[in-house]
Amino acid sequence: MFRSFRTTALTALCCAAAVPGLVGCGVLSEVGTELGSAADEVQSDLEDAANEVLTEGQLFTGTKTLDVDGASVQVSCSGTPSDGRPVIVLMAGMGDGLDTLADVQETLAEDERVCTYDRLGEGESDQPEGQQSIDDAGVTLTAVLEDVAGDGPVVLAGHSLGGLIAGRYAPDHQDRVSGLVLLDATSPTMIDDITGVIPESATGEGAEVRAQNLAIFQGENPEGIVIDSDPEVRPAGDIPVEVIQHGVRYLGEIAEYGDDLERVWTEGQEQWLALSDRSRLSTAEESGHYIHVDQPDVAVEAILRVTDEAAA
Repeated sequence: MFRSFRTTALTALCCAAAVPGLVGCGVLSEVGTELGSAADEVQSDLEDAANEVLTEGQLFTGTKTLDVDGASVQVSCSGTPSDGRPVIVLMAGMGDGLDTLADVQETLAEDERVCTYDRLGEGESDQPEGQQSIDDAGVTLTAVLEDVAGDGPVVLAGHSLGGLIAGRYAPDHQDRVSGLVLLDATSPTMIDDITGVIPESATGEGAEVRAQNLAIFQGENPEGIVIDSDPEVRPAGDIPVEVIQHGVRYLGEIAEYGDDLERVWTEGQEQWLALSDRSRLSTAEESGHYIHVDQPDVAVEAILRVTDEAAA
């Protein structure tokens, strides 16, 4: 997380998919226009009929809104379910919508069933009513999983805050979560890490980084989510877990405190290994915080490895 005027640029991603429009294609004749309109109506009717079938529970494909305790949550699913294979659920970081994971979802969906969603306050989902906790985020996640996977197993792949939520959720839902991939996940002791490295007496860039991050963790963020420092990482069962950290030392650029911030970030990634005896830590050498953008192949391969192990 560690937001500053240097690191906030990482969130300015161009993730919207460009859809080319058919413009400047000439003038249609009157007859051609009528035929085109009729064809459009037939196509629309077919799509409506298909969507009616595909949006029933686990068979949902495309993008829809899900009601969670009266709030609207946007969910996207693609790919075909396979017997014995868990559904993969991708979880974005703070300040990001599901569109930031669209390319990874598309790649995985060639052979897997993959879904993602916008947490309350992100993307196209509703704003939360007041502040949220990690447990509240877990309630939303449960509703999404019940809709897209029913009683079946899932593999959670979370980036940044999405990784923190996944790591806290899995120990309490061992009957559902069969594997985890944490992509530069927020440390379980993030507040202590920041205040331990950057003192209250800091000035300049260090003071700015400290103040920004403490405010974010106290709920001044798009999700209104309050994130407490909790050193305990509880086991999530005998499940495959891959923890991947960034290799491009962007935190090291923060004057005076950069090296120590990189150190505590790595220590935070190591803490997540306590989730399972089958946990592995690796480094995406050419990636900053957004591993799934900088090295999408690294993210995809890790998710597929965990899914294969979970299905074995």
